[in-house]
Amino acid sequence: MQNSPLHTFHIPVMGLAFSIDSPVKVAPYGISSVVSLSDDTLIEQMREYYSRKHELPYTAITPEQEDYRARRITAYLDLLDQLVQKQITEIRQEEFAAGSRLTQYFNLLPDTSPLKKQYLQMLETSNDAEKASQQESLRSAIQPGSIDVNIMTKLDKMNYAKTGEMLPSEFSDALAALRGFARSTVESSVIFSAGMNMRLYSYLEQFPAFFPDQTGYLAKKIIIKVSDHRSAFVQGKIMAKKGLWVSEFRIESGLNCGGHAFATDGYLLGPILEEFRQNREAMQQDLYGLFAAALTTKGLPVPAQAPKLRITVQGGIGTTAEQEFLLQHYGVDGTGWGTPFLLVPEATTVDAQTMQKLAEATENDLYLSPISPLGVPFNSLRNTSSEALKQSRIDKGKPGSPCVKKHLVSNSEFTDQPICTASRKFQRRKLEQLQLLDLPEAEYQLEASKVLAKECLCEGLANTALIDYGMPLKPANKGVAICPGPNMAYFSGIFSLKEMVDHIYGRTNILNSLYRPHMFVKELKMYVDYWQNLKKEQPAIPTDKQQKYLRTFRENLLQGIIYYKQLLPQIFEPETESALLMKEELYQFEEELMAEEMAVAG
Repeated sequence: MQNSPLHTFHIPVMGLAFSIDSPVKVAPYGISSVVSLSDDTLIEQMREYYSRKHELPYTAITPEQEDYRARRITAYLDLLDQLVQKQITEIRQEEFAAGSRLTQYFNLLPDTSPLKKQYLQMLETSNDAEKASQQESLRSAIQPGSIDVNIMTKLDKMNYAKTGEMLPSEFSDALAALRGFARSTVESSVIFSAGMNMRLYSYLEQFPAFFPDQTGYLAKKIIIKVSDHRSAFVQGKIMAKKGLWVSEFRIESGLNCGGHAFATDGYLLGPILEEFRQNREAMQQDLYGLFAAALTTKGLPVPAQAPKLRITVQGGIGTTAEQEFLLQHYGVDGTGWGTPFLLVPEATTVDAQTMQKLAEATENDLYLSPISPLGVPFNSLRNTSSEALKQSRIDKGKPGSPCVKKHLVSNSEFTDQPICTASRKFQRRKLEQLQLLDLPEAEYQLEASKVLAKECLCEGLANTALIDYGMPLKPANKGVAICPGPNMAYFSGIFSLKEMVDHIYGRTNILNSLYRPHMFVKELKMYVDYWQNLKKEQPAIPTDKQQKYLRTFRENLLQGIIYYKQLLPQIFEPETESALLMKEELYQFEEELMAEEMAVAG
């Protein structure tokens, strides 16, 4: 049964493989993490690996079997649940001795945790009988972190039978993934990211576990990753009208994050959080009214009061001061720390070569790339083995990747069934099309470079686990892509779980000596740069709509700067070096944006 989280942070989903087995590593210490459900092939490989490792029965679920994608997901989640519960049982039986997992469990807790205080009190107790009683109480209070899952709503391709016939909609990628989660033993949350998918949202109603029982308990919870309050409210109402409760809105910075970057129209994280802070209670009550009415119509139990609605935030957090400010000032219930955990082998899965590149990465090594076949900007690391493999194929005159997994197929320009823009099939045809247009050489090279930029992320984001665990992998497909956020530049080294958690809670500092702007300023800079690039990409004579969009984007940035100026005394003590630096940076960006207006007016 789910309880309130013991930690004030979680580890978000990262790529396909980087957090694929994080629950086995961190859930026994009460830390929640998120598994991607995008790649059922990788999931099946991981299930085989952990079954063999723990000498558990394993029978392969193959593509020839009916509903294999959902069944693979269910089987893997059941295995994770089994392994985590086994570790929890073992930990409860250990002694409170130096180096034991039991001691580690309590040492990792935040110092503000009531359970941590009970633990420290136990250490000070001299009476043996009383101490033994306290220890048993502590053991019984141990709970695992949540084994949460992520479904990227945009990755919902339809699938086909061997005969070529399209399968019913419930066999689409996203719906099959949801079914796999719903049928598993884990009592946790599904996180929906990357926008709305009405077909997927409606499919939730097929599974009783997403509805409250007589006590109001939800065996399976819904979390939605959002970029602003409006999106949260809209999606929350869609769910509530179905009798479904959104247990958490997970706010993520549009640009100061890892993976795909879904930029807002210049809305910055601080003002977004402010809107949530001011409207949270009203939103909860509005959603509860719709939720209760829908449950009544369905003849289902109605909770006497609105269920808990958590608000969490992630994207670019790097210091305990930022962590605490988000918790205290905005009243969020927790934070997400992703990118830094890529440097923690005890928490995530990254092969040794890639991890070393991450540990040495500078600001210039981290960039917003065009490599995603989805056509969405993608946070990347330069000089990865996946990039080298892509260039090698181009140099050999065979650009593009073999498309085996087909999770990112989206383009039907040349085919009846969608194909991936990183595939050999698409890139060959697209380049042939460009050649027939007889473009000027410079224009042709520009357009060709856009085609050739795409990388196979299905393989690149999954391979790291196969390499790290010594699983079979074809030599031609060994490239690894990785998607850290810009925050990686300020963490140099490979860290233990204790070091990273202690850093989050302010018990140590593992940042390197590079100057690190406040997370709000870092995001602001990224948005100003993004806006400048949008301007450069506009035609010589932009349309009224394009001009209006750029003006609105810029105005939102300027409003965000005004907000941060007013907030500054609450972020830092006035006249401290940090306060003065942030004030100067805000004025610099404001001047840059204002200068653009003057240039246009002139």
